[in-house]
Amino acid sequence: MSRRLAEGMQGGTHTDAAPAVDAVVALGANLGDRHETLAAAAAALEHLPLVSAVRMSEPIESVAVTLDGPDPDAPGYLNAVAIVTTRLAPTVLLSYLHTIEDRHGRVRRERWGDRTLDLDLIAYGDVVCDTPTLTLPHPRAAEREFVLAPWLSIDPDASLVGAGRVADLLERLGASS
Repeated sequence: MSRRLAEGMQGGTHTDAAPAVDAVVALGANLGDRHETLAAAAAALEHLPLVSAVRMSEPIESVAVTLDGPDPDAPGYLNAVAIVTTRLAPTVLLSYLHTIEDRHGRVRRERWGDRTLDLDLIAYGDVVCDTPTLTLPHPRAAEREFVLAPWLSIDPDASLVGAGRVADLLERLGASS
C-alpha cells in the first residue's frame, strides 16, 4: 500500500520507494476556533502516512479574500504554512488534505467563501502540473501575502517554481500595496 500512496493511484513499475519531497501546504480558517482548528490540522498532517516531518509557521491574521477582492467586513482569517516532507504523490497528498478539511466541517458552497478550514497544496518540490484536479504550483500563491509571509518565516531560502524567490515576491507585493 505504501508504494501505491507514493506513486499515486496509477501505480508504476518503480522498484525503489519514491524520494521524499518538501510540499508546501497553506492552512487557513475564518470560522470557529481558528487556533484550535489550525493546530488540529497540523497534527493531522504529522500523522499522514509517508510523512516524515512537518514544519509549521506561526499563524498570522489576514483579511478575507472573496471573488470581489478583500472584504474587511467578513470574518478574518488565521493563516499558516506547513512544509511537509513526504513520499506521498501530490494527488494523494491533495486527497488527504481534502479529507482533513472534511473532518473539520469544511463545506464547499461558494468559491472563496467562509470556511472552518482551508488546506491548499501550494508547491510540491519542483513539480509543475495543470490537470483538472491539481495545478502546481498553486496559481495564485505568488499574489498572496498570507501564504508568502508565513512560508518565508520557516524557509528563508524558499522559492516558488516559475515565479522566483519568495522573499522577492513578498517584497513586490509590499511595493504594490
